[in-house]
Amino acid sequence: MKKRIWSLCLAGVLAASVAGCSASGSGTAGKSAGDDKAESSVTAPAGDDKEGSGTRADEEGSGAGNEMGARDELVFVNYRDIRDLNPHLYAGEMYAQEMLYETLVNITEDGYEPCLAESWEISGDGRIYTFKIRQGVTFSDGQVCDANAIKANFDAIIENKDRHTWLEMMNLLVDVSAPDDETFVIELSQPYYPMLTELGVTRPFAMISPNAMKEGSTKDGVDAYIGTGPYVLTDFVTDEYAVFEANENYWGRQPRIRKITVKVIPDNQTRVLALEKGEIDLIFGKNMIDADAVNKYLDSEEFQVALSDPTSTRQIVLNTANGVLRDKAVRQALQHATNRQAISDGVFYGLEKPADTLFASTVPYCDIDLKPYGYDTALAESMLEEAGWTMGSGGLREKDGQTMAMSLLYNSDSVTEKTIAEYLQSEYGKLGIKLDIKGEEEQSYRDNMKAGNFDMVFNICWGTPYDPQSSLAAMRQPVYGDYAAQLGLEDKKEIDQAITNILVSTDEAKRQELYTFVLTRLHEDAVYIPLTYECNKAISTSALKGVGFTQTQYEVPFTSMYFE
Repeated sequence: MKKRIWSLCLAGVLAASVAGCSASGSGTAGKSAGDDKAESSVTAPAGDDKEGSGTRADEEGSGAGNEMGARDELVFVNYRDIRDLNPHLYAGEMYAQEMLYETLVNITEDGYEPCLAESWEISGDGRIYTFKIRQGVTFSDGQVCDANAIKANFDAIIENKDRHTWLEMMNLLVDVSAPDDETFVIELSQPYYPMLTELGVTRPFAMISPNAMKEGSTKDGVDAYIGTGPYVLTDFVTDEYAVFEANENYWGRQPRIRKITVKVIPDNQTRVLALEKGEIDLIFGKNMIDADAVNKYLDSEEFQVALSDPTSTRQIVLNTANGVLRDKAVRQALQHATNRQAISDGVFYGLEKPADTLFASTVPYCDIDLKPYGYDTALAESMLEEAGWTMGSGGLREKDGQTMAMSLLYNSDSVTEKTIAEYLQSEYGKLGIKLDIKGEEEQSYRDNMKAGNFDMVFNICWGTPYDPQSSLAAMRQPVYGDYAAQLGLEDKKEIDQAITNILVSTDEAKRQELYTFVLTRLHEDAVYIPLTYECNKAISTSALKGVGFTQTQYEVPFTSMYFE
């Protein structure tokens, strides 16, 4: 009851400052990352194109699809500029890249569907992918998007391979070729089940016109942002706005929203006021709307709220190689000492649900039987006592002359992380645990996390559609803090080998068995304290229809939207 009172009080105090659900943005995890058919030969139906339609010619007579008099312009908002939209690098806003560029396949709730490739076949050994490239597709500059253009893009990406090794397929890549204008082939050294997922995410395997490359390269920038997507960028002023208009030569169904103006409004409350004044139509994303605003409009007739299923997990990573956290009993006690429900209620108004496990059960392969660490301070105290950590005269636990003290690193740009850190500092202190909290600016925070310079650190899993495969694959090397955090585990090598075996497994049952082993080991070793499951959210004017979420968490599905 005390925790509930605290959470309600905190909610009132922090309503204007604390962010709500996260933006990773897909609806349900579905089968996007887990049900690829890499273990058999697959040919997708040639007519099953991007929006469930044929080419633009199939839409003849329907135009943009709007009824006479319906609005066909939308004003969107983002907290920062579109930045560099080179699809082969990582600086640009992903929602904007999704508007301009396309990939070989799309990731959907029901699996994969054709995009620039109208069909594909996978060899029996799972190593060779042969794509039939859709005919009649051009980039917005008129350049034909055939197999040769696809290969030019892959060549540019491979030239900068070191930037992309977070994708395991880049480590397995043997060759790419274009035997003819309609055929593109990828050869791997081993089978790799997440292959189609990695080809379908926003970057780096999105296609830009070879004419926009700098002497066939993109690693040092591009000359223009030219793709095959449903929109083209027609105007932008840095830190003020960007304008996208419908691509008149788009091969798929023409979007009903013909023009999208993106305004840059950094402040949370200013964005909400702009929506209320009718200056913008849509706010979309995890860091774009606070929980108070979501609750305010849940029962509104003028505005509508949409929330996705869980997309990623907010967590604290425990460094098993550091200080008192080497002791598994201490890590497990911290799990029981963490009131996830209070954090969910007090910080996120219940919009981010308490997280019992590293990945939500809706994530492919993650619906397994793991016993949650329930909130139980008496049990936490008992576990610490049994591990030899007794209460000292100064109100802190001690063992063999050592004080139970640890630090928690957070991103100082995140009000949410600071709030949670201060709460945990207070709660752990009641159990005789000294928790020092330290905020650092984002780059320093990330550098120290990657280097393992932390006892405890905030992090977020990769989210849909990258989970669980990409999150786990990255644990085997110093990509984020996971690798360093797991170095104190006796079974670290065994866990890493199991992850490697997962990625190249062609047996679905064996793959599930390996996932169950890895997730169980990490759970029982208490490497991660899952806090809440993030979700994507949107607030829009009620006249805007078709607002929802896709399997690619950073996409804003403008092509599905229209005004009534």
